[in-house]
Amino acid sequence: MTAPVPAGAFATLQAFARPRAAVECCELCDTVLDAAHDHLLDREFRLRCTCFPCGRLMEGAAGWARVHHRVQRLLDFRLSDDGWQALGLPIGLVFFVWSSAAECAIARYPSAFGPVESSLALPAWDRLTAANPVLARLQPDVEALLVNRIGRRREHYLVSIDVCYRLVGLLRLHWRGFGGGGEVHDRIERFFVDLERAGRSA
Repeated sequence: MTAPVPAGAFATLQAFARPRAAVECCELCDTVLDAAHDHLLDREFRLRCTCFPCGRLMEGAAGWARVHHRVQRLLDFRLSDDGWQALGLPIGLVFFVWSSAAECAIARYPSAFGPVESSLALPAWDRLTAANPVLARLQPDVEALLVNRIGRRREHYLVSIDVCYRLVGLLRLHWRGFGGGGEVHDRIERFFVDLERAGRSA
């Protein structure tokens, strides 16, 4: 069973998908930001671009969670093709987040209409975590397991949630027609090439 993601997530998606302004500012104090800057997740699960001082100031405040940028390639991740099929997900590109509100793992995948949320049976997540203890260290709401099983790819990353929204925004912005078109597939390919490079650096 699938359901649309909350409205706050769509606001975040629009922020990542639209062309960037020449000058980007902190959404809390209006300070001009560098290309690499902090993010905060608010109580509506919307990502907000912030400067470092505002990120530090709001970290731990009620209704706010600071997003620490992270990219880690999980080279020894254990997920067989049969295990993947058992999850019952309709697409080979998905990210899993532990939701503090729902108190369970949630699968989200990109589509031409934005992120789509799919329920995930708790036993399936428990089996995945048992096989891969690194998942027990996921920070609720702000970190995700990003899985790419498009074609022959079998890639697994532990990433901060801003990475996932950037991918979803990229797909939403460049999708054309029924199958997406060549451009969006090329951009997804480049996204994961860059992500693999960042994961090696980390």
